[in-house]
Amino acid sequence: MKSREIKIRNGSIEEVVALSQQVPEFFQPYSEKIYHERLSCRPHLILIAEVDGELAGFKVGYQSATSGIFYSWMGGVLASYRRMGIATKLADTQESWAKNHGFQKVQFKTRNRLSKMIHFGLNRGFMIVDLIKKDQVQEHRIVMEKNL
Repeated sequence: MKSREIKIRNGSIEEVVALSQQVPEFFQPYSEKIYHERLSCRPHLILIAEVDGELAGFKVGYQSATSGIFYSWMGGVLASYRRMGIATKLADTQESWAKNHGFQKVQFKTRNRLSKMIHFGLNRGFMIVDLIKKDQVQEHRIVMEKNL
């Protein structure tokens, strides 16, 4: 089988919005306006993954209101590009960037129903640090954190 070239690069909000609309787990993806509001006036990182020159995934994070914490806000890999190590490469790049920019921890939230994301975090050394209850158990937010 031919090896495929995976490239991680800085990206744009427009690319992230286009990709997020193709990720099946995102019921109502955020608009460009929400991304601009969330990312303006604070340090942030937008990463894009390409496979053989085609957009395949993304990861977006920013400086948390809590000092020293980089919040990994949104990310996803298109279904046809999964199981290629793309999410790992995106996370490695994000964590390296955060550490090099003086952050001590990375934090993210996921939903209780997204067990693959919970496992991904645990396998990367994240710990569950909080639970935010919602009306339905499957929608509870799992807060995970990792020291850099």
